Amino acid sequence: MLRDKCTLIVISGGHPGIRQYTVPVRVLRLCAGAVAVLLVLAAGLAVSVASRESQRLRAERLEKEKGVLNVALDEMRARVEQVEGNLAELSAKDNRYRMLAGLASLDEDVLQAGIGGPGTDLWAAGDLVSLDPEASAKVFAISYDVNALARRARLLSESISEATDSMLANRDRLESTPSIFPAAGLLTSRYSHARRHPILHEALPHEGIDISAPEGTPILAAAKGRVTFVGRRPGYGLMVELNHGYGHVTRYAHASRTLARPGEIVERGTPIAHVGRTGMATGPNLHYEVLVGGRAVDPLQYVITGAIPF
Repeated sequence: MLRDKCTLIVISGGHPGIRQYTVPVRVLRLCAGAVAVLLVLAAGLAVSVASRESQRLRAERLEKEKGVLNVALDEMRARVEQVEGNLAELSAKDNRYRMLAGLASLDEDVLQAGIGGPGTDLWAAGDLVSLDPEASAKVFAISYDVNALARRARLLSESISEATDSMLANRDRLESTPSIFPAAGLLTSRYSHARRHPILHEALPHEGIDISAPEGTPILAAAKGRVTFVGRRPGYGLMVELNHGYGHVTRYAHASRTLARPGEIVERGTPIAHVGRTGMATGPNLHYEVLVGGRAVDPLQYVITGAIPF
């Protein structure tokens, strides 16, 4: 029976100094089991409390992250709307540029540059939609608008480049088209297929116009061009010839003095010579010709009203 009991001896500093207790082993085992159960319960409770606290903290973190995400998405939406406004202004300018360039405006349906069709509903299959459908919808809407804006910006960029190139080409063509009287004076003879020559006294083509002016009056380039000839030719006397490109050539004859040099590029209105009476001329005057594609045409067809320098 002694094996079924345990003796505990307690020694203390007081009186009596030694105490002895006899406890059945079964009781000790029950106490040990109870303590073990209490420890397990305490550990489980601690784990449960820790888990709940962790979940609470995680939920708070996720809620905070969601708030930050929503703020960021709202800011992105505001920026997208700002870009939409800027592109609308750019589109209005593009219409003006195309009109000045003589081009048709872009079709509004094309300009919208929308996207659609198969694939645009795949946002619902993403991971975000299962976690936060509201944020997922915002992300998809912004992504959709950004893609559309990128396409629209590309279209406007290409359109403005086309209009700019056209305007530059038109400007160069206009700058190179003879459009002013080349000297201040009086128109004394017009372009004609059969004019009585004042010296030869017979009907001959007059492939230009004559402008009577005092000797030494400046002769001006009628348009931008390259000087291709400076010198004397039979009948023309001292003359200057300009090639303006686009098939346009002008000639300035009977000069008393030349100022231009071969190969030189001159602008419209640049003095290139002085009025004289060289060649077959009865008095000081400028004989002015315009050739298109190598054939003489009436120079007055190219003179813009109000562009006569006198």
